[in-house]
Amino acid sequence: MSMTDPLGDMLTRIRNGLMRGKNKISTPNSKLRARVLDVLQSEGYIRGYSQTDFDNGKSELEIELKYFEGAPVIREIARVSKPGRRVYASVKNIPSVANGLGIAILSTPKGVMADHEAREQNVGGEVLCQIF
Repeated sequence: MSMTDPLGDMLTRIRNGLMRGKNKISTPNSKLRARVLDVLQSEGYIRGYSQTDFDNGKSELEIELKYFEGAPVIREIARVSKPGRRVYASVKNIPSVANGLGIAILSTPKGVMADHEAREQNVGGEVLCQIF
């Protein structure tokens, strides 16, 4: 069975893992998922991730979730641009999440990056998700 929204699936796995208090979760590997995880790691929302390759040619990403004093670091994580409705933002219209306390992750011509980095590099793109 094919998946219509792989990134949305990964975000849901992260959300579910945080609600259950898991330390690690796994998700199928893809370049987009890895780039989004790079941003989450650099912004301090997850501890890290590692790639596991299997004999059949498939691979998985194992994500280490992050907690502070027993509470998840990620309070909200939501998909913005969905397969049925893509959301694009120019540099002037990049959304501010929770008055700048959260981040929006964008897919730009210069790669996947956080909203503040996209403003610095003066590029817009597809708003993938918001994290707070």
